[in-house]
Amino acid sequence: MACHFRSASAPSSPRSNEISVEEQLQSLKAIASSPSTSMDTICDGLVKLGGIYSCIDELVCLPSSQHLQRKTVEEELERSLVLLDLCSAMQESFAELKENVMETQLVLKRGDNAAVQKKIQSYIRSAKKVQKQLKKINSKAASDIQGCRVVKLLSEAREVAVSMLESALQLLSKQITMPSTSKWSLVSKAFQKKSIVCEEEQLQELELDIADLESTVETLFRRLIQSRVSLLNTLSM
Repeated sequence: MACHFRSASAPSSPRSNEISVEEQLQSLKAIASSPSTSMDTICDGLVKLGGIYSCIDELVCLPSSQHLQRKTVEEELERSLVLLDLCSAMQESFAELKENVMETQLVLKRGDNAAVQKKIQSYIRSAKKVQKQLKKINSKAASDIQGCRVVKLLSEAREVAVSMLESALQLLSKQITMPSTSKWSLVSKAFQKKSIVCEEEQLQELELDIADLESTVETLFRRLIQSRVSLLNTLSM
């Protein structure tokens, strides 16, 4: 997402740019909380969030932002580390989730119903473990920023990032379960209906979703590091 703050015909003010960023953040909040949100919209939203961080970085680099309250900046820097830790933890978990999916595909082809059920349960446990990690880490990221508007925008962006990551994990945990009173997943149910081919396709789609999310989170992680550098530079002014 390009963020152009200056135009030869109609230069924009820092205030109007802040309002634009705020509107984009509100839009992403709606996406994250929507019951119809899909993995595609979440990944697209995380990409847009990276663009929003670029916009905020430009605001941070403006002369008017070069004398931010040191305590406020340091507090946001500390909280931004929490989000970096969260992204790092998620990246580590993706390998485990992908391995579970691939192992499920193998036992599915062998027609081992009991083994499939165990692999599905293992995947669900892994997904829930990541969700618990997110909640634990997120509890450290609560903030009540006062004063500087630019730092408030960073705080809001961080909250949106956590919300979108939570939604992504919820989607991953649901994609392999049966939305009914059945105790088993769609894959287990498929064995009863002998529709293995269909379920193999679903597992392949899940594997692709995890890979897409992994790539998106990695890109966001790098964007967050750049944002921290911009904020750290204000302390040296």
